[in-house]
Amino acid sequence: MKVSYWSYNLKFRHPFTISKGTKTHQPTLITELEHFGIKGYGEAPAIAYYNIPVEKMIADLVAKKQFVEKFAFTEPERYWHYLHHLFPQNNSLVCALDIAAWDIYGKMKGKPLYELWKGDISKNPVCDYTIGIDSIEKMVAKMKEKPWPIYKIKVGTADDIAIVKALREHTDATLRVDANAAWDVQTALQLIPKLKELGVEFVEQPLAKDDWDGMKILYQESELPLYADESCVLEQDVEKCSNHFHGINIKLTKCSGITPARRMIDKARQMGMKIMIGCMNESTIGSAAIAHLLPFIDHVDMDGPLLLEEDLATGIEYDFGKIIYSDAKGLGVTFTGIRNKE
Repeated sequence: MKVSYWSYNLKFRHPFTISKGTKTHQPTLITELEHFGIKGYGEAPAIAYYNIPVEKMIADLVAKKQFVEKFAFTEPERYWHYLHHLFPQNNSLVCALDIAAWDIYGKMKGKPLYELWKGDISKNPVCDYTIGIDSIEKMVAKMKEKPWPIYKIKVGTADDIAIVKALREHTDATLRVDANAAWDVQTALQLIPKLKELGVEFVEQPLAKDDWDGMKILYQESELPLYADESCVLEQDVEKCSNHFHGINIKLTKCSGITPARRMIDKARQMGMKIMIGCMNESTIGSAAIAHLLPFIDHVDMDGPLLLEEDLATGIEYDFGKIIYSDAKGLGVTFTGIRNKE
């Protein structure tokens, strides 16, 4: 096994604002694993509030590069377990390497990943398109710029209802709302009935990630389904979300890759919860990893390549929310990014 890596700072088409802040660029790490001439690619964006910058991923990888490379690779689950113990405090790096390992494995087996997992892509959920927080006029303009069947609306302001109402006046599309933990219980109880009247499908992470008592109340009283995001980071969080949320949003970068995400999907199904997989504004490489999991989930938010001004690969296309796969094996992507110096 040989590992290479490249870092990028990808520019957004529009400044991207959620309740936690605004950013104009998305830092990300691309990893390449080569196993007997077969190359696989993975990605992990850096998310500021999880305190794992790209520099930290690179430093950890460089420090233990020889151990990453010496593993006798046979299949991704064993490799993930090894990496998980090698980098216990760096889920993002493990994610990037795990995705690359799955890419290699699919190529070794001569199949796209969804086919390897016996997934039926004919019933895939449609991808939403995110409208970040801005002035109401600009949010409406962003929506009109991208006609789409499903919009995910970022909220967490004093004008949340006015925002959703204004957007609803300009579209019949499905609307979903993501508060990114910005509300308290009382605010949520006041807003959710109004959001239901405006045809909102569900609400994502209404309360602080550790407000389990508040979520218990909201879960019992909410008129809309509630999905966990910040409250569901790791595998062990899935069970905690039961009877507090109606569904979970899995992020590959946070949970440490495809391998644990597949286990989280199985666990959520066992517990009767709906499943969404979300993005952290990945390029097409990380988005392709999400795409292959679509046959096994209910909702998907993998619009990173649509929000970014630049991309790093080809292989996944968006047809009005429908995901179109390439015929290539593994992830099915071709890395097109400039190989800047490692």
